[in-house]
Amino acid sequence: MKEILLLSGKGGTGKTTITGALAFLMPNKVMVDCDVDAADLHLILSPRVRQENEFWCGVEAEVDSALCSGCGTCVELCRFHALELVAETARLLPFSCEGCGVCSHFCPEQAITLRAKLSGHWFLADTDYGPLVHARLGIGEENSGKLVSMVKQQARELAEEQQVDWLLVDGPPGIGCPVIASMSGANYVLLITEPTRSGLHDLQRVAELARHFKIPCGVCINKWDLHPATSDMISRVCAQGGIELVGRIPFDAAVAESIVRGVPLLSHKPASPASGAVNALWQSLQRAITAG
Repeated sequence: MKEILLLSGKGGTGKTTITGALAFLMPNKVMVDCDVDAADLHLILSPRVRQENEFWCGVEAEVDSALCSGCGTCVELCRFHALELVAETARLLPFSCEGCGVCSHFCPEQAITLRAKLSGHWFLADTDYGPLVHARLGIGEENSGKLVSMVKQQARELAEEQQVDWLLVDGPPGIGCPVIASMSGANYVLLITEPTRSGLHDLQRVAELARHFKIPCGVCINKWDLHPATSDMISRVCAQGGIELVGRIPFDAAVAESIVRGVPLLSHKPASPASGAVNALWQSLQRAITAG
């Protein structure tokens, strides 16, 4: 089984759209959406959820009002301002609590305890293009890196059970903890960028991250024809850094139409210019992975 991970140094480059298009072409696979903070892949794959699971991670303070004397010690000590006094009783502001435990440790009445926190949910679903594992992090929750690891673990177990050939992973943007977690076990990273200065800058950052973890990678320039000069500059930078340019996708109104309809690009208009470019990208990816 080969694992292809799609990343972008910044959001909005078209990573999820391209993942959905590749999902239409790639045979015998399991798909994973590791962008748990803002998952979008399900919007174009229309999954039918067959299993929903809770994700518990971290702790949060809980005040027992029957024991609380309203002394205010916890309010004074909490550096995150997650507690306040209301009617002579401490009250938690949940989105501010970091679960550090200082309030619980120093409460003279032992009225504050730390309880496990429900941070999100992860799902196992069926689509017309294969199984999809995806997740939804709770509002204001952290620990997205741990949820990414959980999602990938479940996807790998499913892939091994079904003996598939490919694991197609839609990764999160940036270079932070969720991206690093999504890189674990990847055989190849496809970096999606756009013909802008910020696109090039963030591409270089995520390419350096892939290089650090010694994962082969290639670059695809999305909407390359919106600024050909910048696209050429990105191509030169990739060549200088020893990174293969595996695809160039033109701007195409069919892409926006497919997003509005909630279907993969190649399902909507298989003969469009962007669809032809994605077909060529898939052929280049197979050659690059085989060569690697």
